Amino acid sequence: MPGDRRFEGPSDLHLHSVHSDGTESAAQVMAAAHSRGLRTVALTDHDTTSGWAEAAEAATSLGMTFIPGMELSARNDWRSVHLLAYLFDPDDVGLRAEMERIRDDRIGRAERIVRSIGRDYPLTWDDVVAQTGDNATVGRPHIADALVARGIVADRGEAFDTILSPGYGYYEGHYAPDIGLAVDLVVAAGGVPVVAHPTPHGRARMMAIPLLERLIGKGLAGFELDHRENTEEGKRVLRTVVDAHDLIVTGSSDYHGLGKPNLPGENTTSDDMVARIIARGTGTRPIYP
Repeated sequence: MPGDRRFEGPSDLHLHSVHSDGTESAAQVMAAAHSRGLRTVALTDHDTTSGWAEAAEAATSLGMTFIPGMELSARNDWRSVHLLAYLFDPDDVGLRAEMERIRDDRIGRAERIVRSIGRDYPLTWDDVVAQTGDNATVGRPHIADALVARGIVADRGEAFDTILSPGYGYYEGHYAPDIGLAVDLVVAAGGVPVVAHPTPHGRARMMAIPLLERLIGKGLAGFELDHRENTEEGKRVLRTVVDAHDLIVTGSSDYHGLGKPNLPGENTTSDDMVARIIARGTGTRPIYP
């Protein structure tokens, strides 16, 4: 069996804290995961590793194995693609520079959105800052939380369905690297790249098979197939790609605390697949209890 088997399942490899767009501290996320029976976990905040130390300490103190991770913003033409990255070197120069570029652009984008909304609603940048954790990657969820705190909308869902939806005129894009470059950077940093929730809108919105083949050639390790947003049709298509290339398949909750209804452990990754991730990653190592 591949990899270091000192870990034990169940395993959830997609969890978010206040270091990006979750609503709980990294330690609280680990406690929530443990309370639902998980024993191996990854913190995968957007474009940052700032929660790793807190999460690792909390996870191991609870007897869980911690897998360092991140959800890297990327794009395929105009479509957003999220790339989960595991066990990469957080000090890799190329990847770190790209992470900083993404985060810096997110701040400017968020400020522009807030200025636009502020012309029509009582919302300020200070309101958003108040909803953002220290060293967090600022994003639209923080604007949504500010709209809730102001009483303009009832919850994040209403914010994204109304004011923050593209149809309302306040939406702005943000910088993200091409998905090919994103895979290259993660692999160069010794990491294991896995496409997050790759088929939430069925085959029509899925990356084209020839592109996926090229990404696999670059070192794409697999897909997060067991995720509540994936469609059955899309998963069937991607299973054929997985089988043809013997790829890694993960299952995860994409937990955000109160930011989403997702719960830790609602989908999990098999022990064999976790072992393959550990065996493949060379940038850093799991942290065991």
